Amino acid sequence: MYYSTDYMSPLGKMLIASDGEAICGAWFYGQKHFSSTIDDYIVKDDLAIFKKVTRWFDDYFNGLDPEIDFQLKPRGSEFRQKVWKILCNIPYGKTLTYGEIASMISPAMSAQAVGGAVGHNPISVIIPCHRVLGANGKLTGYAAGIDKKMELLKLEKIGDYDG
Repeated sequence: MYYSTDYMSPLGKMLIASDGEAICGAWFYGQKHFSSTIDDYIVKDDLAIFKKVTRWFDDYFNGLDPEIDFQLKPRGSEFRQKVWKILCNIPYGKTLTYGEIASMISPAMSAQAVGGAVGHNPISVIIPCHRVLGANGKLTGYAAGIDKKMELLKLEKIGDYDG
């Protein structure tokens, strides 16, 4: 059973999902790969985990680097899990490229395969897929829109991305 609550971020409304103990999803409404099972979620705004994650989002959007003091449980293949774990280790205010992540996994790994996993990250912002750039630091796609990626990077004072 999954529960949900909405969060109004400065970049738009988000849906947060939990199994009651861990965060399983956080999406901007309308983003690519938005949960297709949203109709199965039970709205339950008063879960303790939702209070923690909304406090985390409040701090983050106020320019802080809050500690994640709640469990994350994204659902995905073993490969995607490996990529998302690497994303979780990108420090606030820093970036990696798809190619750098690929080389951490295997010398033969393609940046495109990593890009597919990054794009399917079900826990936006908290698992910081916005901190992944193309070759030579090029700003590339973001499931919630390149405009949101630019704003998240600006918030963390990463580069000068004005389009």
